[in-house]
Formats: sequence, structure tokens, C-alpha cells
Amino acid sequence: MLDINKMMAQEHTGPRGHLVELAPWSEEQAIAMARQDGLELTDGHLSIIRYLRECYAVHGDAVTARMLVKALQDEYGGLGGYKFLYKLFPRGPIAQASRYAGLPLPPGTRDPSFGSTH
Repeated sequence: MLDINKMMAQEHTGPRGHLVELAPWSEEQAIAMARQDGLELTDGHLSIIRYLRECYAVHGDAVTARMLVKALQDEYGGLGGYKFLYKLFPRGPIAQASRYAGLPLPPGTRDPSFGSTH
């Protein structure tokens, strides 16, 4: 399995603050980043962040925004679907959660508020 924490030794961010290349990551970094944005991460937030990292670890660069939207709907649909996801990540479950997860925006992302595709 791909170990995304060991792929890159340096962090390189794009214009929206998402990683262009993967770097070492920790939940403490995610919590600190969220606090700077005025958001306190709960177990629900961290569950989604871990899920996104797992998707990326399994699928690598093949992860697309469309794939993540479907995966999040399938995994968390029983908890309230989009309302639940937007309640946790008001700036968009794909864009905001990926940023905290230390992941680049997935290919095909057009709308950073959710990660809609072209």
C-alpha cells in the first residue's frame, strides 16, 4: 500500500493552500490548521479526513473529485448526506477536508467548495 506520509520530505502548496506534492502529515497539523481557520475538529471531522487519506493511499493519483464525492456519499450518507458533510466542512467537504488531510485537490476539481467535476 502506498505510504503517503513518506512520499515527500517537503511541503509544496498550490494557490489554494492545497499540497501539490505530498508531505509528512499528522492529525495535530490538521487540528492546528483548522484552528487557524476558526474550526475545531471533532471525531466526525477526523473520521472524514482519515477516510480521504485512506482513499488516496489506496488509489493514489487516480483519485478524482467525482470519485471522492461518491465515496463520501456512500460512506457518510446515513449520517445526513450533504448536510452532514457541509455542517462539518462549511467550505466544502472535498476542498476543506483534503486541505486538512494534507492532500492535493483531486484532478477534475472545478469548484473548490465541493469538488465538482468538469
